[in-house]
Amino acid sequence: MRYIILLLATAALTSSCKKSWLEIVPLGDRVAKTTDDYDKLMNNNAYYYTSTGGWSEAQLMGDEVAAETPFFINFGIIRDRLFQWKDSIYTLPQQSPFTLSAHLEQMYTWNKVINEVMSSTDGSEANKKRVRAEARATRAWSNFNMANYYCKPYNAVSASTDPGFPIITEPNVNTKTFPRGTVQEFYDFIIKDLKEALPDLAAKPNIVTRMSKPAAEGLLGKVYVFMGKFNEALPYLNDAVSHVTANGQTSFYDYNQTFLPNGAFMPINNTSGPNSPGQIRDDVREAVLSKVWYSGSYVGNVTGNNGLVLTPEAQALFTPGDFRLLFYTDRNPNNATNAAGRIRKYGVSYSRWGLQLAELYLLRAECKARLNDLGGAVADLEMLRKNRMTPATYAVPGTVAGNQQALIRFVIDERTREFAGEGYRWFDMRRLSQDPLFAPITFTHTMYNSDGTTSTYTLKQPNRLVMKFPRFIIDTNPEMADNP
Repeated sequence: MRYIILLLATAALTSSCKKSWLEIVPLGDRVAKTTDDYDKLMNNNAYYYTSTGGWSEAQLMGDEVAAETPFFINFGIIRDRLFQWKDSIYTLPQQSPFTLSAHLEQMYTWNKVINEVMSSTDGSEANKKRVRAEARATRAWSNFNMANYYCKPYNAVSASTDPGFPIITEPNVNTKTFPRGTVQEFYDFIIKDLKEALPDLAAKPNIVTRMSKPAAEGLLGKVYVFMGKFNEALPYLNDAVSHVTANGQTSFYDYNQTFLPNGAFMPINNTSGPNSPGQIRDDVREAVLSKVWYSGSYVGNVTGNNGLVLTPEAQALFTPGDFRLLFYTDRNPNNATNAAGRIRKYGVSYSRWGLQLAELYLLRAECKARLNDLGGAVADLEMLRKNRMTPATYAVPGTVAGNQQALIRFVIDERTREFAGEGYRWFDMRRLSQDPLFAPITFTHTMYNSDGTTSTYTLKQPNRLVMKFPRFIIDTNPEMADNP
């Protein structure tokens, strides 16, 4: 049996190393031998908390945000390029995308666990299968993220020819060639991993940062939604909702209660907003799968929400009585009131990007609406909204509830109301570009300059719905075709 080192260090991901872009160097003084050793490998906090990265790229590329120039600039050229949807973002050999780097570092461990845990010692067959299933489902989750950065949005007509992302199944640091394959092959692999993991996953995890059956069911449903396969998605989303609510793992905060004068989210700090999960990294109450990234103000890297405000269109989606407005302020970072009345998110420094209960209900609502179960979609929407809005305002408007297309659009808008400024919109932009109900759709960013003028950037479709690979990958793997 090949042993795995418990402590891992990553080789420098630069062109100067003259090694494969996936070459990870294992270091340490203890090897994994027992099933418990492999089990503990899945507890690495890098798998569920990212202080520098996470969805930082997606946060800056969503079209629900604009920027105030005085507070946005001077925080790094990478940040500017992402906001402007430049053709090339990481142009220097030493520049490495946070999301891609984390994926490559962690893939080595997941593949070691998947390939070796069944040969480990001192563990039951069931426990070995559970650990392998968790690693397999986590690999699928990470691959899905890569698809939404480096592959074209899924289109059933062209998926079999559109370039995919390398499928990596072996923890081999000496491999030099990683063919991209196709988008269809990559999605098929993601689905295969999730389906094969399901029978062996725990119904309720000991730690919500680890994969469980409801988490994998929900993620599988999400993958199908992003493929436009709503009939296939709905049964998995139904199972996920049923299982995660039955096991008592996850429940909604009721903002009608938490924002009472003595509620759990009070008081509201003038500089950091409510005392809510957005400011508490380890709050997992609403998590089906807890993965957290730091999304607050700049801390010495290209992440951070400095200078970001909601667009007027996104701001208009909120109505009086929506407690989610309390996570925003009309004051700029220097505490001066924004003269134009634009608002920025200041009550969320820790964003959740695994699978939240809110997204599970919204994904299911979208499926039901698209499959013409309008009553079911409204019920799921109102399950979320009654925990976010006052009793007098949470109902889905009657003009929307009885109109399929209006209801689908309302679900998408609700995703923005729930997750604005946290990276979700970039993923939605990609898939909606393929949706006849929304396409053709134009995506723009506005920079509000201090002299009252504006600078507008328009995303070039279809090319910039896909990120180009960073330079160090292309330099060290010239045989791998880049995105156009």
